[in-house]
Parts: sequence; C-alpha cells; structure tokens
Amino acid sequence: MSKPQLDQSQFAVLAVTLLASIGTHLDHLPAWLTPALALLIAARVLMRRRRLGKLPAWLRLPLTAGLLIGIILSFGTVLGRDAGSAFGCGLLALKLLETETPRDARVALGFCAFVLMSALLFGQSLLFTLGVCSVLVLLVAVLNRLEPAPLPTAKPLRTSLSLALQLIAVALPLALASFVLVPRLATPLWGAPNAGARATTGLSETMAPGQFTDLMSDDTPAMRVSFEGRVPPPSAQYFRTLVLSDFDGTTWTRARTGLKHDAEPARGTRTPWIDTTVTLEATQQRWLPALDTPITAPQGAFLTDDDVLVASQPVSHLLEYRVRSRLGPEGAGRLERFERQRLLRLPEGVGAQARELAARWRRESPGDAEVVQQALAMFHSSFHYTLSPPLLGRDSIDEFLFDTREGFCEHYASAFVFLMRAAGIPARVVTGYQGGWWSDSGAYLLVRQSDAHAWAEIWRDGVGWIRVDPTAAVAPARIEQGAAQVNDAASWAQGEWLRALRNQFDIVNRLWTQGVVRFDALRQRAVLTEFGLADRVNGNLLLMLAGVLTLMLLLATWWAMRDPPIPQGDALDRLWHRLRRTLSKAEIELAPSDGPLGLQQRVAVQDAELGRSLQPLTDRYARLRYAMAQPPADEVEALRREALVWSRRRLRRRIVQARLRKIASVFDAGRFTRGSP
Repeated sequence: MSKPQLDQSQFAVLAVTLLASIGTHLDHLPAWLTPALALLIAARVLMRRRRLGKLPAWLRLPLTAGLLIGIILSFGTVLGRDAGSAFGCGLLALKLLETETPRDARVALGFCAFVLMSALLFGQSLLFTLGVCSVLVLLVAVLNRLEPAPLPTAKPLRTSLSLALQLIAVALPLALASFVLVPRLATPLWGAPNAGARATTGLSETMAPGQFTDLMSDDTPAMRVSFEGRVPPPSAQYFRTLVLSDFDGTTWTRARTGLKHDAEPARGTRTPWIDTTVTLEATQQRWLPALDTPITAPQGAFLTDDDVLVASQPVSHLLEYRVRSRLGPEGAGRLERFERQRLLRLPEGVGAQARELAARWRRESPGDAEVVQQALAMFHSSFHYTLSPPLLGRDSIDEFLFDTREGFCEHYASAFVFLMRAAGIPARVVTGYQGGWWSDSGAYLLVRQSDAHAWAEIWRDGVGWIRVDPTAAVAPARIEQGAAQVNDAASWAQGEWLRALRNQFDIVNRLWTQGVVRFDALRQRAVLTEFGLADRVNGNLLLMLAGVLTLMLLLATWWAMRDPPIPQGDALDRLWHRLRRTLSKAEIELAPSDGPLGLQQRVAVQDAELGRSLQPLTDRYARLRYAMAQPPADEVEALRREALVWSRRRLRRRIVQARLRKIASVFDAGRFTRGSP
C-alpha cells in the first residue's frame, strides 16, 4: 500500500513556512548561505510542480557535506549559537528536498519550531517577537492542513489560519502561567553570550572627519535613561562614552589609561551629583555611557583615569546598570608634567594657520577663558552646521577653519581642541550622546544613535576638566532641542510625524523589555510578592504550576467532550448551507425541510428563469450527496466554484435591491414617525 502524498497546495504552504522560518535568521546568516538556501528551496518547488519527485540520496549527501564544510569555513566550528543556527537553517532547507509525505512534512515543521526558537537568541524586541509568532501561526496552520478532511477537499488557508490562532489563544494562559511560575535563572535566559555579532553603537576608539555621518542618520535606540530626582535640562544631558586624546593630523584616537577608584563626592562639597539607571542596547563593545562625569562604577565594570566606564565583558545583550554622576568640575590641583605635555601634543606639519591664529589669541588674551571665548565667537560668526560638509584633504584642520567652514560636531570638537592645544591649554575630545526624547508617561529619556555627539574638555588648574561644546556656538538648537531639529540627513526616517510615532511606540518597547525580556529571578520575586508568594521555594512554584496545568487540562477535556450545538458537516454540506443563505438574502422564500428537488421547485415557482438556471446545480448536488458514498474531491470543488459564480451572476442584483428596499423602509418608517401628530 502506497503512502499518501502531499498535494501541490500542501507542499507550497510548507515551502513558504520553511522559507519564513529561515527568514527570521537572515540578519546573521553568512552572505553565501542565504542565496544558496533560497535557490535550493525554489529549485525544489519547481521540481515538485513538474512532478520530478524528490532529489535522490546520492545528490542530497554531497549537499549536506558541502553545507557542513561551508559552516566550518565561515565560523571555524559547528558549535555555538551563530554556527549552530546557520547549520540548522541549512538542514531545514535540505529536509525539503526529500519531503513527499505528510509524515515528512510534520518532521520538517517540528524542525521549523526549533529554528524559530533559536531566532529569539539573537533578538527579543517586540516587533521581532511578533514576527516570529506570525511564522508560528503559519506553522500551526500548515499542520492543520496536513490533517485529513471529512471529505477529500482542499481546506481554505484562511480556515487553517483561523484555527491556528484559536489554538494559540487557548495555549496563552498556560504559557503565561509557565512564564511567571517556572523558577527563573539569576539572569534572563536571553542573556546568552553574543560573541561574534557586529557592533551596533557606531562609536569607536577613533574619530575622523565624516565618521559620524551614518550614525547621525540612524534612528535606532541606543539606550534609555531614568533619573532619580530632578531631570537635568537638555543642555546638561551629555552622556560620556569615550575620551580621545591622541591626534595624528586626521584621526583622534583613545590613549591607554589606568584604573580609577570610585570618587564619591566629599561631604560638604558643592558639586551636585545625580543617580541614573541606564538600559543600554547590545553594542558588542565594552564602553558604558554615563551622564556627565561618572563617579561610581556599576557591578561588572570599572572606571578609568579619564572618567570612562568600561565593562569587564562586551555588552552582548540588553544591559541595565545604575551609576552616580557628578554634574560639573570636581575641583582639582595641577596636571602632572608628562600628562600636560601629552594633552598639548600636536602632530608636525598640520594646521600651520590654526597654530598662528591660536598664538595670536594667546598674545592678545590675558587668560585661558578669553582664548576659549575667541574660538567660540569665531565659530558663531562665520561657520555653518551641516551633515553634508565638503570633503577635507590631508590638512583637515586648516581646510575646515579657513576654507570650507561647514561641518558637524566632530569637525568642531576636533578643530577646537587643536586650537586650544596650540594656545597652550590642555584639551581632549569626548564622544558620546547628547539629549534625547523625554517620555512623560514612561518617565525616561530615549537616546537614539542619531543623538551621537562629540564635544571638548579643557583643563584649568584648581578646577579640573571643564566641558566646552563648540557645536553649541554654531547650532544652539542642536543642544537645546535635540539632533532631530538640525540633522539634515535625507532619510525617510527623519520625518517629523514618523519620528513622533516611533517615540510613542518606544514606550511599548520599554514595557516589553522590562516585563518580558528582563524578567529575571529578582523581577519574578517582585511579582510573586504581590500575591504573597515571595518566600516560596522552587519546588512549591513547580507544584503551583502543576496545579494550574491540571486545571487547564480538565477544562480542555470538558470542552472537547461536550456536545456541539450544531454539527458542522463536510465540504458538501457547507456548500449547500451557503447556497440556501444566499437565496434567503435575495428574498427567495425557502422551507427548512426543502431538499434539492423541493428547493429547485420552490425557487421556480417564485422565478421560473431563476429556477431553470438553478436546476443543474441542484441535480449535481443530489448526485454527489446521495448517489455515491465518497464524492470525488475535484467534483466537489468544481461544484463549489460554479455555485459561487451562479450566485454572483444571478443573485447579486436581487441582494442589492433587497438591501436598498430594507434601507428605504427604515427611512419611510422614520419619516412617518416624525410626521405623526
């Protein structure tokens, strides 16, 4: 006895489901694997349409070996998250090459579920999770289409999708109970190592002219910041990330620094400080942004001599940390001689005109403050802020200061620090983020990649490092109103209405992150405390989960065993009931007891022409329903299509007229009522 084979529609939706499952991994698959898998699935679908059968084993085995070799060459191993998920996607596509029976399809769909689960190890944002869930709905719908129908007729895809949504909705209470009651790890499961993924912050240990351009047109979130106490004004929302102090004439780089102990404010000091909670997106880098000047390091991080927070491990997943920051100079003595020399060092053969200008300012100014004001006044009077500045040559400092006079924050910070050093003032470049969008309902500041910024710091003996932002002298709106007000990148994402919509939607993202993605042991305890279960041990939690599961199974058993009020029937019955309902809408009077012959005669009495056109349909229905035990599926489907065409041609006008008469009668009744004395 031959095994049942998949029909063309079943195989087509199976191929789409496999392709959608692999699509959840597109962001991290090797460049060669994505087109290879797409070509493989397309070739298999074409073979199936031409009835060429499945690919022979002597071809499938070399393809499997080639996949294994390609994964090893790309990742150096087949183990781990990245290599394992890529290998799984390849095996899923290869499984389609031998799939011919419903049993093969069920195995492939089971593998699809595993591939979908592994996709959540790469991203857990709300939109991505909803995308994975939509593929899961399709997967359950395909499983339903593989089940035999009462009659061998093709199930409409929308019926299978509706059933899949119902099944998933029924399973949601159990999923929620498991989510809350299953003992949690100390850190979220999603905090799996993410080594090897690309960085997303855009900030690096170097800064050169034009390097920030792409970053400033990127609207993806960088971090979210909550403040304890009063929220600083936008002009004070500087989030320090890196300090760059070495310059080679084109590029600023970070110098090696030592560690610094936490610098808690001394009692009685006048320097204000503030506590913040930062939720940082994964960056694959170790730098932790902090407001102004951090004075404490969170657990798993340390503070460097240049007041930069550095994590012990790259930030491979969403990270939340608390940090205390000082708002203003710390008050210090003098720089060490070697440190002063390093922060005054300039490359030879660069910026001759700038050096001459700085030397003149120094001769004409009584102190450092006057030199700073000279530089800021120059920027304010004749420079222009733009994200599309002209390209600079080898001597970028002089070309920017005396020729182009157009640029954005990195140009101004670089030129300003050069001028200060040329005037004998120790200075350095600081990169990070400035400003953001404040959410009143969420009580947090959303900082996007487009808020990336560069500014300068100068040293004053007895005071310490002082922040000076030359960009504020050129474009004050950038500091007071945010990057979105001045960044002129030609990007659809910069539209005002779309930006506002994205900002509002980020509140939902934050709730999702706090309530689901970061639901660890501490948050589980907080939730259970609300129900008086804070002291429950893991064993008791599992007993509670077992009780919830038992109750749900009992409810499901009762629901399955109850007598349905109306039997649904098979495809032929549904066709007959749909035809009767359509005739009733056309105001054709029918009796509940009418069979095919009686219905045709009753219609003929009311409309002879309509009855004659209906007779072939009722005769064919009677033959399929009563003259054979198992009507052929193709004949049932053909009758359904013909009945649909007949209804559209013969009854559409009658139905429209009947609806118009009903509307008119309603208006007539209303007019009579209003006109009555």
